[in-house]
Amino acid sequence: MNTAMTSSSGASEPVILDAAELTSDPDRVARFAESAHVILADLVRAGAALGWVEPPSRDEVSELLGHVISAAHAGDAALRAAYLDRRLVGLGYWLRYVRPTHRPHADLEKIAVAPTAHGRGIGRALTAGLIADAKRAGIEVLTLDARGDNSNALHLYRSLGFSECGRLPDFVAVGARRFDKVFYMLDLRQDGCAHGG
Repeated sequence: MNTAMTSSSGASEPVILDAAELTSDPDRVARFAESAHVILADLVRAGAALGWVEPPSRDEVSELLGHVISAAHAGDAALRAAYLDRRLVGLGYWLRYVRPTHRPHADLEKIAVAPTAHGRGIGRALTAGLIADAKRAGIEVLTLDARGDNSNALHLYRSLGFSECGRLPDFVAVGARRFDKVFYMLDLRQDGCAHGG
């Protein structure tokens, strides 16, 4: 198992595992689902824009991660998990589109980092790892959508080469509040053509 490295300042550096590394140890997989649930539920409880209004249940998170891991083993997804001192502090994944006409493309579904690990570059490392996985899988365009008020995430995506390709004003409803839904894309084709043709 990969372990966290210690820098010269004594602080541990995060270790990023892909789906194969993560699932090579059945005990780690079981702990992963439980730890991921805690991170996702805590983030949603605090108002994070992860697609849930109420914190997801343990079973919901376990089922979701089981689906992502199965898809990753089939080449239709990628999953990354970030560990700090052997403790899960973040995760992210993309899924290939199901429609036959969209199969060359994938959607970056989630990047979630525990608040205790913010500011350590973990979101960037997870996203960069998932982009590398997409390139290796032959993904042509990686897409994502985010809530318009999630400025830190939008800044991160732009800094990694994503560009905004659409916006639905006041589309996301959280109780009485409304937020824009922002669409981003990263063109991974060698010619870099962002608009087809």
